[in-house]
Amino acid sequence: MKQEQLVVATVKRRRYTSYQGELDAAPENLVDRDFHAAGPNEKWLTDITEFKLPAGKVYLSPMIDRFDGLVVSWSVGTRPDAELVNSMLDAAIETITDSSERPVVHSDRGAHYRWPGWLSRMHNAQLARSMSRKGCSPDNAACEGFFGRLKNEMYHHRDWINTTLDDFMQQVDSYIRWYNQHRIKISLGGLSPSEYRRNLGIAAQAVQEFVRTSPQQCWSSVVDGVAHHVVGTINALDDPRRRAGKFDTGGRRRLVFRTG
Repeated sequence: MKQEQLVVATVKRRRYTSYQGELDAAPENLVDRDFHAAGPNEKWLTDITEFKLPAGKVYLSPMIDRFDGLVVSWSVGTRPDAELVNSMLDAAIETITDSSERPVVHSDRGAHYRWPGWLSRMHNAQLARSMSRKGCSPDNAACEGFFGRLKNEMYHHRDWINTTLDDFMQQVDSYIRWYNQHRIKISLGGLSPSEYRRNLGIAAQAVQEFVRTSPQQCWSSVVDGVAHHVVGTINALDDPRRRAGKFDTGGRRRLVFRTG
């Protein structure tokens, strides 16, 4: 082939990116890689990550509190559109509606965080915007780190051949619930984010609601010493207090959750 100067045609895999150029002036990077927060609802981070399955693609959009790593709200869907991030932001805003706390919300320079729907929600909720520098993923490293842990613990090293998109989205939701409630962190003294807050007397209501709305005790699926996911029950997922939306108007699958 070399002598004949033949070249094998290959398809270049493109990594998902929401960047569509500089649509408008980006806000200042208020976080500036300082991911420490002295208290809850001081700094929130968000981004979108993609999961590739034999059945198709799934996208996760979380809001992460840098005080303890608690996932404040999250949405899972089959398209990385404006509704995915806007519904997640709506759910996050609901958790602070009755308080005076107004966190800085940090993101990359993706188009989702520059479209009118996102901007109007941020303005109405009086939340400060912060953006990473162009093409600088370390500026949002703490959010990327969450994605890395999630994928290492429940996504990688599994083929997902017989898994539907609906089933996978429920497993992502189950993992995040387990992450908030049970996954211990050395930085929190061997406690999970929810346990850490409970010890401090913070967000006890959200923790109690999680227990109350789960009709059966959770169980873990352990493979090679790693808890890949902790599955609650479908009844818990169907609780209207936890699900903000199930189907969008186009019939596309979407799940939206928040901690409280």
